[in-house]
Amino acid sequence: MLCRAAGAYDLTGVTVTADALHTQREHARFLVERKKAHYLLVVKANQPEPHRQLRSLPWKSVSARRYDREISHGRRETRATRALTVTDLGLDFPHAAQAVRILRHRTDLKSGRCTRQTVYAITDLNSHQASSQRLGELARWQWTIENRLHFVRDTTFGEDASKIRTGHGPENMATLRNLAINTLREHGHRNIAAGLRHVSYDPFNRPLDPLDIP
Repeated sequence: MLCRAAGAYDLTGVTVTADALHTQREHARFLVERKKAHYLLVVKANQPEPHRQLRSLPWKSVSARRYDREISHGRRETRATRALTVTDLGLDFPHAAQAVRILRHRTDLKSGRCTRQTVYAITDLNSHQASSQRLGELARWQWTIENRLHFVRDTTFGEDASKIRTGHGPENMATLRNLAINTLREHGHRNIAAGLRHVSYDPFNRPLDPLDIP
C-alpha cells in the first residue's frame, strides 16, 4: 500500500515516516532505491525478530541523546531519545544506518497516573544527516499524524473491532476509511462523525457529491 501510494510522487530527498504496518523490507528498498527518499519506520513487538534486535542493541553506551518535555492535553510528557549507528552491528534491514529508542514518560495531571512506553524505530539517515533531536522530531510528527487519523478510524469507523483480517483486506479497508475521512475534510467537515451523518440523510446522492460522481 505504501509503494502504491508513493509511486506517483517525486520523493527525492524526502524523509517518509510510517507506522509498523509499513516497516517492511520491500518498502525500505522501494523508498531508497527507486524513489531516492529516506525513511523512518517504527518497529513494534508484532515484528518479533527486528524488535528483538533493536532491544538488544547497546543502548546504555549511547551518548547521542535528547530530552524533550511538554504539557498538553491534560498531561505532562517527557521523551528521552537515543540514536545509535548500526551499520556495523548486524541489524538485518535494508539500508539501515541508525536505530532510535524513545522512552516516553506520561503523567496525567488530573489523576496523577504515570505511564511509560518504549518506542523503537530504524532509519537510513546517518548521524550526519539526522541527529537524535531531528529523529525525535520526525517520530513526534508521525505520532501526531497517527493519533489524528487512527483515533478517527477507530472511534468513528470501529477499525480496531473490525473482523476483516485476511489477505489485503485490512490494508484495503484502511485505504477506504482514509478516503472517506480526507474527502469529508476537504469538503469542510471537521467532525467526521457529523459528516457521515450528514451524507447518510440522503444516501443515494450526498455520498457521491464530494467525489464528483454524477
